[in-house]
Amino acid sequence: MADYTAFVEAGTALVELLRDQLSPEPVGNRELIALCSPHESENNQLTLYLYHIEEESQNVTVGYYAVGRDLQRMQPARYTLRYLVTAHSKAPAQMKEADQHRVIGAAMQVIRDTPVIPARYLTGSSAREQAELHVMVEKTPLEQLLKIWNNTSKEYKLSFVVMVTGVTIDSKRERRVSRVKEITIDTQPQPDRREGRR
Repeated sequence: MADYTAFVEAGTALVELLRDQLSPEPVGNRELIALCSPHESENNQLTLYLYHIEEESQNVTVGYYAVGRDLQRMQPARYTLRYLVTAHSKAPAQMKEADQHRVIGAAMQVIRDTPVIPARYLTGSSAREQAELHVMVEKTPLEQLLKIWNNTSKEYKLSFVVMVTGVTIDSKRERRVSRVKEITIDTQPQPDRREGRR
């Protein structure tokens, strides 16, 4: 399974997918798509901000599995990541909204058309373990989106939420187990305990 770097590897894979699909049109330079807070966007046209991590509890195997003759390791944890995807524009005021709408529309199109991030975008432990990262646009109420922006005085910018599932991190917790070395089988018939009862 993937190492503790799985979160950054998932984010990097998502960014690289969008960079390939959105540049040079509608985003002129692939480097203008980045993993960063929408409040610190600098010159970026599209930012992806990991704002929520949730450990999955449904359909998850618990306990330990064998990694050697006398060694077991705790099952890996699975996570769902949520990214706030925000469009930014340096265009003149009369063109800014249209510019942001184009970028957001193109990004949503890519996410919908690519439900699983292709393996070529995976790096590190995620690539080694051939992780299967699923992505989708999550229906998010406007009130929830606004709450993410409420920690600053900056105006709200057009955003949507991308949910990434299939992210796993292997456990380092292990335990030694002893193997059965000897079994005694008694082949003598046992007396019927009902005898002697009245």
